[in-house]
Amino acid sequence: MGIIGVLIFETIEFFRAVPIWQFLTDTQWTPLFGTQRFGIIVLISATFLTSAIAMVVAIPVGLMTAIFLSEYAPDRWRRVLKPLVELLAGIPTVVYGYFALLFVTPLLKVFFPQIAGFNALSAGLVMGVMIIPTVASISEDALYAVPRSLREAAHALGATKRQVTTRIVVPAALSGIAAAFILGISRAVGETMIVAIAAGQNPRLTLNPLVPIETMTAFIVQVSLGDTPHTSLAYKTIFAVGMTLFLMTLALNLISHWLVRRYQEKY
Repeated sequence: MGIIGVLIFETIEFFRAVPIWQFLTDTQWTPLFGTQRFGIIVLISATFLTSAIAMVVAIPVGLMTAIFLSEYAPDRWRRVLKPLVELLAGIPTVVYGYFALLFVTPLLKVFFPQIAGFNALSAGLVMGVMIIPTVASISEDALYAVPRSLREAAHALGATKRQVTTRIVVPAALSGIAAAFILGISRAVGETMIVAIAAGQNPRLTLNPLVPIETMTAFIVQVSLGDTPHTSLAYKTIFAVGMTLFLMTLALNLISHWLVRRYQEKY
């Protein structure tokens, strides 16, 4: 409640100086420049660009990992492999950030010579690797919770292992899998250090993943660690951006909770 109270109070102070319509519709973001512009759409587009790249990596890899652990791996392998997958979540995000900047970006230059030193593609790819444990672990729990009797009944009717997995188990666990995807997106939207280190701090309205961009979290880091006076309008922007980020992640989590309750199978 204290965090929400601070966000609301400081956001109200910000909107006393900046019209909310300008905040939502302007296509430039220059609060630290002489000519201040406050178009949050610039930061939102960058955030969703890196998050989309991350989910392109995390969703298929995480789901395939979950299916293997739940349906194909022997119990002994599952007890060993699942903690190893979840170990990826324990790596500090700053390590992922420098890995993206110093290894992935130079590697991408081989395939995309025009890619900038700071770019959305490397940040998104590495962020996807970081999110794999979230998607895999929650999806695997949902798949593993499907009663064994459903699998045995399908096998008794002559279904193959692949058919049981794709037509019985995955549909039965769909609510949990969808919740895993949305929670993964929430994790990507709120990620800070990877995008702050590898994606750059160049606010621009673009969908080109090869150029520097600035996400909402990266902007908060930029202002918080800079020399911006705490009483200035530029400093108050971080609370407006933080409130926007809070509302986005809250909405995603509510959607995830609704999906689980609405489409959960009753066995």
